[in-house]
Amino acid sequence: MKKVLSTFALIMALAFAGNAQSIIDAEDGQNPNDFYQKGIVVGKRAMPYPFLRESDVVWETTIWRDIDFNENFNQFFYFPIETETNTQGRISLINLILKYAESGEIEIYDDDDMEVAIDWEKAKLNLSGSPHTEQINVIDPYTGDAAMDEDGEYIMKDTLIIPEFDIASAKKIRLKERWYIDKQDTRQKVRIVGLQFQFLKPAASQQAEDQLAWSFCIPMNDMRVRQMLVNANAYDEHNAVAERSYDDVFIQRYFDSYVVRESNKYNREISAYLTGKDAILESQMIENKIFDIESDMWEY
Repeated sequence: MKKVLSTFALIMALAFAGNAQSIIDAEDGQNPNDFYQKGIVVGKRAMPYPFLRESDVVWETTIWRDIDFNENFNQFFYFPIETETNTQGRISLINLILKYAESGEIEIYDDDDMEVAIDWEKAKLNLSGSPHTEQINVIDPYTGDAAMDEDGEYIMKDTLIIPEFDIASAKKIRLKERWYIDKQDTRQKVRIVGLQFQFLKPAASQQAEDQLAWSFCIPMNDMRVRQMLVNANAYDEHNAVAERSYDDVFIQRYFDSYVVRESNKYNREISAYLTGKDAILESQMIENKIFDIESDMWEY
């Protein structure tokens, strides 16, 4: 009995020591924002995709699908837009990618063929627009108003205007996916090979759709990109402790999307030959066809 009590006392002492250490860490400023150590995402390593032999792929198709940030379910990709305010450790996907692209830790491409990488300075110019010269009023340093000459005319001067990049214009993601059947386990699988950010400019009228201003693509099978996504939390508004990494989001397909193109002999998108309700039905038909292929294999 004494041995049991001694063991129980030792366990309680160790537990108290652990709790005390957490409190001490918080008081010492080592953990000022949390009341326990969080390390689910921090320090994780991206798991390489399983090796796949060409001879094991018995069927394959390429699908392009859009993730629209206007959809409520997808807005965790988009927010927070601001980077200077209190974001509680969160970072939007576009801010994350631009941060790594600017530092040169990942490469970006003009299109989803991803053949030739573009440097950050060129990308930044495409994002912000070309510098141009405008005439602006000269400000009177004494009054703070626009300066005027003796004839009462405003004094103007040429000024180089460098447009600022509007990060809020990144409204869509386009994924390039390879759907295939692996004969080793006779299962249908998917690999996301490219992620394309689309920057939109407002349409001329409310009835028209926003126009594509520019886009760039990153390779999703690059381990540097995978590691970047693994080490960043994707916010879950229903349960903060259930936060998953952006890599988990794409692997688990935790997003709402719609098909905009399937590989075809004409090499065209759905919008090139259908619009409105017909385009929506075509998108759903392609989606259903993909999922039916696996089940159809088992019919005799």
